Amino acid sequence: MEEQVETVGKAFVDHYYHLFDNDRPSLTSLYQPMSMLSFEGQRLEGTENICNKLNQLPFGQCHHAISTIDAQPSSFPGGIMVFVSGSLQLPGQDYPLRFSQMFHLIPAAEGNFFIQNDIFRLNYG
Repeated sequence: MEEQVETVGKAFVDHYYHLFDNDRPSLTSLYQPMSMLSFEGQRLEGTENICNKLNQLPFGQCHHAISTIDAQPSSFPGGIMVFVSGSLQLPGQDYPLRFSQMFHLIPAAEGNFFIQNDIFRLNYG
């Protein structure tokens, strides 16, 4: 079970940041109407609000470099908590921005998962 949680967590992280960096509008498929995002302290609920926020960020392209991925089973049956740390390189910026992000994944139909909770913070200092 522990190995499966780690495998799913890593596969999810790879998929999520690939979409974010290359096809951000496709992130819609990973959220549900009851999903929540806390983005730098701003709380958003629902697929439309979350994806509007992500698609309206003031940069079009970026590149995430993942440093760590920690995954644990959650108390929701089949759910997985995933904590990510890494850096975000924006076009025209000399230095990457450090970030942390947490996802609570809930099983959906056909062996897929959706994001129930998503918390994102830049790490300053």
